[in-house]
Amino acid sequence: MKKGSVKYTDEELIRSFQGGEERAFYELVQRYRDKLYNFVYRFVGQEEIAEDIVQDTFMKLYTSADMYREIAKFSTWIYTIAANLAKTELRKRKRRKVMSLNDMGLDDREYEIPSSSEDPGREYDSRFSESDIQNAMKKLGEQFRTVIILRDIQELSYEEISKIVDVPEGTVKSRINRGRQKLIQILKGLE
Repeated sequence: MKKGSVKYTDEELIRSFQGGEERAFYELVQRYRDKLYNFVYRFVGQEEIAEDIVQDTFMKLYTSADMYREIAKFSTWIYTIAANLAKTELRKRKRRKVMSLNDMGLDDREYEIPSSSEDPGREYDSRFSESDIQNAMKKLGEQFRTVIILRDIQELSYEEISKIVDVPEGTVKSRINRGRQKLIQILKGLE
């Protein structure tokens, strides 16, 4: 790996890391840390768990870098690892069922007073708090939540999402469309 202001592709960096160049690994961590955290957090909804999953993702990258083959983009590979770890965590949670919504008292809920802004472009943002949106996302089925996060939040292409979730692009587009409709229905129920 050369020094200086030369920008390497992810694929060049992973090849360098596979060849023993530690700095390439740290560059990949810098590039993907925040993106993966945002993706995983939206998936699992808890900061500490999201941080742990991202750490685990990078540990897998570090210990299994030789498993990467350039048949897919590096970003697809790393998101797939993070998604699989997040899904595993959600399955564990379902088995545990630590606390149900019925157990929550009024003091446990967060309320946000909506903005009185007249800007119609801000209507959606002001009507629903981040926690409202996060809670609505949790109510979506895993197949819809995953593709919406990857498309609308991570801004990945349909092709990349197709490879990550291992379904055809047409199915990805359909799930995104149906997921968005379901999300809107859930949010309208909060009004």
